[in-house]
Amino acid sequence: MPIARLNSRAVITVIGPDARHFLNNLLTQNVETLEAGALRFGALLTPQGRLMLDLFLWGKDDGVWLDVPADARDALVQRLSMYKLRADVQIAASDAGVFVAWDEAPEGFSPDPRLEGLGHRAIGFDGATTASEEDWHAHRAALCVVEAAFDAPKDKIYPIEANFDLMNGIDFHKGCFVGQETTSRMKRRGTIKNRILPFTYDGDAPAVGAEVLNGELRAGEVTSAANGHGMAMMRLDRMDGVLTVDGKPVVVNRPDWVPALPSE
Repeated sequence: MPIARLNSRAVITVIGPDARHFLNNLLTQNVETLEAGALRFGALLTPQGRLMLDLFLWGKDDGVWLDVPADARDALVQRLSMYKLRADVQIAASDAGVFVAWDEAPEGFSPDPRLEGLGHRAIGFDGATTASEEDWHAHRAALCVVEAAFDAPKDKIYPIEANFDLMNGIDFHKGCFVGQETTSRMKRRGTIKNRILPFTYDGDAPAVGAEVLNGELRAGEVTSAANGHGMAMMRLDRMDGVLTVDGKPVVVNRPDWVPALPSE
């Protein structure tokens, strides 16, 4: 039973009578209906609708705990404090750890809402860890799951391009949130032409920003790469044929749960 602590994640507590309503107006996920003990996935966007950071929301009796990128925690506490105005909430950083388990899970872990089979998450696990964070990232990469802090350039892409619409990260029926207008417009148009997809390669890792080429045509751009696996923002209409990065062949995979373009 692999269990790992994610040092790349940290916790923020948002406590008080207005906690759910306050967060619901900001985040892509429905927080008003989040029950105590439930776990949901969502994001905070820029006003222009671009992806700022991903987060998990843990329902608590007195509010909500947020599982966020560790390097963004303090700035997010400040941002949320700026937004709160007269809302009756208390926002604070927590020292609690974030843990993941896959294959099986001990008591106290909740299923990761992004994809069935991905694993389970917990905050404040007291047991022993049996795997590393690197093991966890290899596991989720094998399932083609994007982790925004590692695989998506901050403030440059839209959450739908990072597959958040396919990983239960956006509630399109909840009402207003920061960046909603752009996100809803992309959804209404129906056809998403660019998505982050996993790829494999041999040899040295390509640099972030390197072009993926289909012949002489630009087909995508590398967003992360390590240990033979990477992620790239791909044009879905240019995936047929031989793909290369820096002149070396790569294999880009579109999992079954990522829809193809209608022409396919």
